[in-house]
Amino acid sequence: MRVDLHLHSRYSHDSRTTLDALIERSRKCLLDRIALTDHNTVEGALELARLAPELAIVGEEAKTLEGEVIGLFITRRLPPYLRPEAVMDLVHEMGGLTYVPHPFDRNRSHFRAERVVELADRIDIIEVYNPWCEPGANAAAARLAADLGKVTASGSDAHSAHELGRTWMEMEDYAGVDDFLVKLKDARHVITAESGTGRRA
Repeated sequence: MRVDLHLHSRYSHDSRTTLDALIERSRKCLLDRIALTDHNTVEGALELARLAPELAIVGEEAKTLEGEVIGLFITRRLPPYLRPEAVMDLVHEMGGLTYVPHPFDRNRSHFRAERVVELADRIDIIEVYNPWCEPGANAAAARLAADLGKVTASGSDAHSAHELGRTWMEMEDYAGVDDFLVKLKDARHVITAESGTGRRA
């Protein structure tokens, strides 16, 4: 399966991409599953799951009092501006997975390395490649994920439809959330030549 676990739609303040455009682009790129992770709202992801249940993983990128935390396979909104522990616990209460995106990106909300270590028991997935991050930030995330023995992911962080399909994960099909995490551990990270050609503030 081709899976992208980090992308945005018009439900985010910094994107104008419609859900129909995401569905069309996903089919063109042969993506099997996408996690819609809009900023501080789950509304678009729930609507996408209604429109294309075979495609959608319901997610949200919540801004905490420190860095940002993505909840995957969630059922309701994650309130912003909570402590990261509280957000991660909410995700797990919903039966979802916690995904820490761009943990060391200096241009966006990010965590101190020691805080990622402190939060490790609550973290399921660490993003080790994001096309908008500086290479050093991605490399630091990869090193820490390896040190902590965490499952890793590469996400497109697409904010427009044409950015979708530049970066994805290739993994075996899964049965349920727990199995998804098991299969993701052995997934192949695919980063195309077009990925990372731009920079977003």
